[in-house]
Amino acid sequence: MANLKITLVHGMCRTNQKQRATAQSLGLRKIGQTVEREDNSTTRGMINVVRHLVKVEEAE
Repeated sequence: MANLKITLVHGMCRTNQKQRATAQSLGLRKIGQTVEREDNSTTRGMINVVRHLVKVEEAE
């Protein structure tokens, strides 16, 4: 399966608790931090919750 590079580009101030928890469960804590996750339906659902806070790219 392909991997996704997920980067936090906006701060989590003024977000609700669900969005903060989702970003932290993805492994994102600081602005500019990038993590690689497997591309599956669970990860896509989590990205959808915080889509306004992150940038998503395909990893090589």
